[in-house]
Amino acid sequence: MDLDQNNDIRSRIRTIPDFPKPGIQFRDITTLLLDAEGLKLTIDRMAAQVQGPVDLVAGIEARGFLFASALAMRLETGVLLVRKDGKLPGATIAEDYALEYGTDRIAIHADACAPGARVLLVDDLIATGGTARAAVRLLHKAGAVVVQAAFVVDLPELGGAAALRDDGVAVSALVVFEGH
Repeated sequence: MDLDQNNDIRSRIRTIPDFPKPGIQFRDITTLLLDAEGLKLTIDRMAAQVQGPVDLVAGIEARGFLFASALAMRLETGVLLVRKDGKLPGATIAEDYALEYGTDRIAIHADACAPGARVLLVDDLIATGGTARAAVRLLHKAGAVVVQAAFVVDLPELGGAAALRDDGVAVSALVVFEGH
């Protein structure tokens, strides 16, 4: 899909300068979520970019849950929650990933997907890719096949989408914002 066709979605995403620190251009999707037509367009276009059949849509906490749920309904699949460690009851498997200062950990239920399940990974935005790449490793650890990672927004200068592609994951995004 030609990203220029998504200017109607881009125009519904607010940019907040110098948040959370000076020099950062925060891409705020809450304005998109408040707009029923914009949200519908977003889900329609994300669904149109899905490559092949999927068994589950995995959403990354927390904004990814919103898009994953809507996409799962459209694709007639279940939703797999990728959560911060310690938030899920029962047996889980987890994966650590690096942050700017330190590490964090995400988890899924140990029985969240059957081996060989075809999974679409979804989040609102891809920046450095740390969380998304950890989610891919975690899904692979569970035996899933990650068929694609889909995002509303890509910040290409931060390299996350390129890193996912280098890891062998197909990546799609509706809107690209140059700069960060």
